[in-house]
Amino acid sequence: MAKPRATKSKATKSKVAKPKAKNLGKRTPEENIEALKRRAKELSGGQMQVASLDDDDPAETEEAFWKHVVDYEEAPWTTNFQQLENAGVSLPAPDSLNNEELTAKLWEIIQKLALLRVFITQTDHLSDRELYTHLWTHSLREETKAMQMAANSAWHIEMLGSYSEEDMHLYLKYYADEDWRRQWHKDWPKDPMPAHEDPPYDRDRLLPKADYSEPTDGEPN
Repeated sequence: MAKPRATKSKATKSKVAKPKAKNLGKRTPEENIEALKRRAKELSGGQMQVASLDDDDPAETEEAFWKHVVDYEEAPWTTNFQQLENAGVSLPAPDSLNNEELTAKLWEIIQKLALLRVFITQTDHLSDRELYTHLWTHSLREETKAMQMAANSAWHIEMLGSYSEEDMHLYLKYYADEDWRRQWHKDWPKDPMPAHEDPPYDRDRLLPKADYSEPTDGEPN
């Protein structure tokens, strides 16, 4: 049983002008879709591959999908580290903080990330210092798109998201339920199955959670 992983691709530069929002508004949804598809193809250098949408989806849904594709490809790259600094959050090196200061800073970061619609999961195997160090050194420095997130969407930082052998061992040991462990053993019978243990820390239940319900006003968060 393998978990799917999301991949990122940087947009290539194009000299063709993008469709103007005011022009899109004067077209039918079908015309907008074709214009957005052309723009998406230009931004990907002709390398775009997209599975077909459900034929039952209304044109407005397909138009929203293609608009998101174009918005994503046109957005500049940044990091969560940079976004936090832009929001006024200081990010001192882990070694410069004592334990009390580090824990307070960790929760400040967690809460601020949630306001940016970025949520952290699978942290109960890490101490506060280990988690802060991992975020400061690795996770927050990974490139992401500088996009305004809709109120019913989110990015997730999974502490075991690399799906390496070590990460899968920790997931099976601390987080996987019995059904998941049983299915994994069935799919990969030669892989060692660690005995289940309760995680050494109790943080995940306190972390902010993403709410995917539809926003009432239709405006992004």
